[in-house]
Amino acid sequence: LRQLFGSAVPAFPPKFYLAMTKSMADERRSQLEQYLQNVTLDSNITKSDVFIGFFRKLQEDTFKIQNQRAFLDVYLADGCNIRLDIQTSDTAERILEVTLCKMGLSRELIKYFSLFFFQDHDDGALSVVKKVAEFELPYVSLQSMKELHCKLGIRKWYMDPSLDTLLMDCRASLNLLYMQAVQEVKRNWVKPTEGQMQELEFLQKNANKAKFLELIREMQFYGYIRLDPCICDYPEEGCSADIYVGNNEINCCIKLPANQTKEVSFKINRLRSWQVTFLGATKDGEEDTLELRFEYNDSGTWQWIILYTKQ
Repeated sequence: LRQLFGSAVPAFPPKFYLAMTKSMADERRSQLEQYLQNVTLDSNITKSDVFIGFFRKLQEDTFKIQNQRAFLDVYLADGCNIRLDIQTSDTAERILEVTLCKMGLSRELIKYFSLFFFQDHDDGALSVVKKVAEFELPYVSLQSMKELHCKLGIRKWYMDPSLDTLLMDCRASLNLLYMQAVQEVKRNWVKPTEGQMQELEFLQKNANKAKFLELIREMQFYGYIRLDPCICDYPEEGCSADIYVGNNEINCCIKLPANQTKEVSFKINRLRSWQVTFLGATKDGEEDTLELRFEYNDSGTWQWIILYTKQ
């Protein structure tokens, strides 16, 4: 990468040549994670043959997947799937392009969509596990996440609802937006009033997709990504929270210990820095935990807000 891109590549973290203590190993891991995050910010790097080739081989070798033909199902928000005849070494970028072109989507609109891994739960809940990186091999990733029972699906990849208008003239993109909007209403991601809900049901019954999307853009949390319920330390430790991310905010519906509910909006323009840390399982048999912390300006005072999610 250095030979190809020079100073655009961040400095690689220094190595320790003697035995490392646990704290040194944790610091080294954190530095390597930060290095990878910085490298992948540059699309010229992540789209290069040397980068894609390295991660393709890394994924195949790690999970012992040979390059061969295979079938891969890509799910839409209405539950239908498109079966693709692929190579196991095909990247997410390639699979997304093939799927959307097969659906008749204009090539210039592909950038507004992405592949995601998600889980459908028995209680009707929907969990979006992660966005699939363009250089990732979806077939290999699915094999490595078998115990999670994940599916590969297509969702829009922007958080500004006004961008919907750019996709309304294409029949394929209109259908994709409509299917996702209907799904999010059914899963209670969007919060319409009783009157709005009745109007949505009328428009859905009459298959008026454009009017449906026009109306839903006015509703709370439309265009947001909803995270699984988390534990947070605001306004006090041990509170559970439903998290919505979009419209330049992190919106938390926090359940206080006294069974009260408090809605808090953390505006992105008042957030100075953030950090994601993999904590692992705290005890034998417990789920792995991710910690998301961000530094926030609350009435002129900077403080760290921490969210914990189970994996």
